[in-house]
Amino acid sequence: MDPRRRVPLGRTGLTVSRLALGGAPLGGQLVPPGEGTVPAIVQRAYQLGLRHFDTAPLYGTGTSERRLGGALRGLPREELVLATKVGRLLRPQQPPDGTTPGTPASALALRPVFDFSYDGVMRSVEESLERLGLNRVDVLHIHDPDRHYDAARSGAYVALDRLRREGRIRALGAGMNQAEMPARFARELEMDCFLLAGRYTLLDQAAWRELLPLCVEKGIAVIIGGVYNSGILTDPRPGATFNYRPAEPVWLERAQRLKAVCDRHDTPLKAAAIQFPLGHPAVTTVLTGVRSVAELEENDSVFRFPVPGALWEDLRREGLLPEGVPVPGEWVGVD
Repeated sequence: MDPRRRVPLGRTGLTVSRLALGGAPLGGQLVPPGEGTVPAIVQRAYQLGLRHFDTAPLYGTGTSERRLGGALRGLPREELVLATKVGRLLRPQQPPDGTTPGTPASALALRPVFDFSYDGVMRSVEESLERLGLNRVDVLHIHDPDRHYDAARSGAYVALDRLRREGRIRALGAGMNQAEMPARFARELEMDCFLLAGRYTLLDQAAWRELLPLCVEKGIAVIIGGVYNSGILTDPRPGATFNYRPAEPVWLERAQRLKAVCDRHDTPLKAAAIQFPLGHPAVTTVLTGVRSVAELEENDSVFRFPVPGALWEDLRREGLLPEGVPVPGEWVGVD
């Protein structure tokens, strides 16, 4: 597959690269450490043809937005599609005992506070733009409203819809680690896209039966994150993580069987994992986070790896992919 290929982001008029850069790791410790690594990662991503970049206030309590925005300011803005998220405001912690009275808020540690209200979302957008150092973003996602559907619908959605109608953003989405609530959004609201993490992967196809068909029907673009299911699809050995915790035996055994099939076809498990979601016509882009240029280049390499069609056939034959789940190459338009 060609990571540089530009494809439409649903009906928004935006086009995104098949491979995108996720900003979650950019808010934390990098390898090697230091903020100077972020410009190197972003510059290399641009050289490799990546044009979609994603971040959020939550990632490093604002650090990802500041670092990514600083790195993007040196690139042609009109070529880029930038996404961030709403639903959490960053607010100072209560001052610890001994803090000098009058200590500025900027000197206190920040904490994320859930706020899906209309006013809270509007404040969130302005604060994100300030951290990014940019005058606009292209995509705004409602971020993890798992227990806040009513507030997200009556507050956050209304705010983002206004920004969309005024032309201040191009796309309204939601970013979640589950498939059920995005399906509800798709049925009830005018959504442009979803960022779905970990729920349509080589290991877990939870979004296949309901959410993805809805998105095809309604022209909603799906961006897939978490293609390695938090690590188990990079190296499924005992102790590997799935859904950000040690994998249960049933998931570990299944991942090991996936790897065994890939090994028989001389194909890296990571190559099958990163390419699999793009077999579905609802999926436009795969988004991966990295902590170094080397990780970015490895993802680019496995994205380009020629996965044989026989591998997908064997996965079906062994019951590792359900019948009917599409794979790369089965519908017109896949690289």
